[in-house]
Amino acid sequence: MKTLRTAFTLAVLAMTHTVYAGGNAADGHSHGHADAIGAPGKAGTISRTVQVDMTDAMRFNPASVAVKRGETIRFVVKNSGQLKHEFVLGTEKELEEHYEVMKKFPEMEHADPNMVTVAPGKTGEVIWQFTKSGTVDFACLQPGHYDAGMKGAIKVSGGKVASKPKSTDGHADHKH
Repeated sequence: MKTLRTAFTLAVLAMTHTVYAGGNAADGHSHGHADAIGAPGKAGTISRTVQVDMTDAMRFNPASVAVKRGETIRFVVKNSGQLKHEFVLGTEKELEEHYEVMKKFPEMEHADPNMVTVAPGKTGEVIWQFTKSGTVDFACLQPGHYDAGMKGAIKVSGGKVASKPKSTDGHADHKH
């Protein structure tokens, strides 16, 4: 039975990877939705860094982020809680579908570019390029966390990308 569960889990992970990473199916057409939320970013093209804190209060801080279309953002995701948390980018529909799978397979680990699982007290990162205007959602898909409200949104404006990298530690966002 364990072998069957492992095989099923691997199949689900493969499907999840295709959906989130925008992979192409063997028949030559895309089944992915990554283009709806952007594309994996490259370290050399990072526009700025956004610090995100995950807590056992089942919240992200910040829960809302504003970016410009074309920006590549490095999300540095810290788990300041005692429970394992995740930061997963996707559409609301994709996140809800993935959450249902996670409830059935709570120990599932991820290795896709739009998500990171972070152990208590640790930090991870996601580098993502936002290619379209609109809203990109993010959530923790650990069982119970999404239902408790551990989600947020990234508002992608149609403006041009800033020409020089900057940090969003909050300090540069105000005048002295």
